[in-house]
Amino acid sequence: MILIVFVLSSMLIFLLSCFSFIIVFKSSNLYEMVRFLTPNFWIQLSKSFLCYISRRGIKFGVFEVGFFKPMLKNHASIELSKLDDVGMSLLDLHDLALDLILEQLSPAELCSLAGVCTYLRGKCRSNHMWEKHMEKKWGRVIGNAALREWHWYMANNKRKCSLSGGDNGGIFYSICSLWPLSLVFRPKLERRSEIKGDLPPDSIMAWYLSLETGEFWFPAQVYNRENGHDGFMLSCYDAKISYNLKTDSFQARYSPHGRRTIEENISWSRLRTPPIETPPYNLHISDCLDDLRPGDHFEIQWRRNKAYPYGWWYGVIGHLESCSVNENHCICHDSGAQQYVEYGAFSPDLSWKMLREYFIGVLWILHDETVIMEFNQYAPESRWRRKKVSRMNHREEGNEADGFYGGIRKLYSKQEISMWKSLWPTKVLN
Repeated sequence: MILIVFVLSSMLIFLLSCFSFIIVFKSSNLYEMVRFLTPNFWIQLSKSFLCYISRRGIKFGVFEVGFFKPMLKNHASIELSKLDDVGMSLLDLHDLALDLILEQLSPAELCSLAGVCTYLRGKCRSNHMWEKHMEKKWGRVIGNAALREWHWYMANNKRKCSLSGGDNGGIFYSICSLWPLSLVFRPKLERRSEIKGDLPPDSIMAWYLSLETGEFWFPAQVYNRENGHDGFMLSCYDAKISYNLKTDSFQARYSPHGRRTIEENISWSRLRTPPIETPPYNLHISDCLDDLRPGDHFEIQWRRNKAYPYGWWYGVIGHLESCSVNENHCICHDSGAQQYVEYGAFSPDLSWKMLREYFIGVLWILHDETVIMEFNQYAPESRWRRKKVSRMNHREEGNEADGFYGGIRKLYSKQEISMWKSLWPTKVLN
């Protein structure tokens, strides 16, 4: 009985102290606050107070569960009934056991539980709890470029906060941030982005929430920009991306040069992280030219003129016009000449005709070293269907009429190739 009186008295003192500050600093919101003084308000307040007390050495054991169990039957009765059997509270669990429970919670549940008390706030906001959620939802569209952008974004916000005064509301903000009083004032604080303000710069939780709310625009690449416009089929362009939680889609801001600068309703499947670190205005240094064979898949940089950024375009290596397109006698690369040498060394019936073709192939390779790039989404008679590139000294080449071709990267990943094939147009382009 004495313990009950102590708890209720302490709660009353706590409430009176907080309410006096609220009346002084925010008298206009008194009616809004009273509206929250419902039975549920007292239940949440009791839970918060017990959490506060138990972390400071006062253990209620079975009393904590038994006394408040009728009031909590719609909130956590199942979990508490399990603890009731052993006479302990959730906070009595070992850190490892508590972490295993928290790891099963969703991001929304972690955010809610973080408002219960200081100890759980630290647990629920830790990077360990958010790494899995971050990787599961954002892993395939977030890369190193987005991480660098995030660090710059946080540093810039911190600098703005310092210049504007720093403490974000002073003593009134500190009081109103206490749970459960934040139930009254948190919506207004959230609109001012105060909730994430006390998280460290390397907080994965802050990053996740900024992505989820669409507040943070991050760099990524968009397949078939402008929702599959014929002029961008089987291409991939750099953009700044923002998430729309209501539609579970994205909007993109492209470079100010080009047809349009903003696109909405972009699905997850049309996004990827930049596979290489080359900025969109820089020429990629091609290091795969000697490895290209007919049938290999590749991406090549292309831009309309030199004021535009590059986009990446998908294609397949084709055969030279002088080649017989025979797999065993292909002269499109040194490997073709090597096959002729091996055949001549071990075959007694090598004809003069085949030997002549071999020498012609060697001379062609030594003097030309041309690679044929085919873009089979275009009709055979289209000027965009084929492009010749030199292996020896390939740099950016082109003109204002046909655009400028830049660096080349060979595709080795079956997943990348499969992704491009899934975007294949339903009609032949001209």
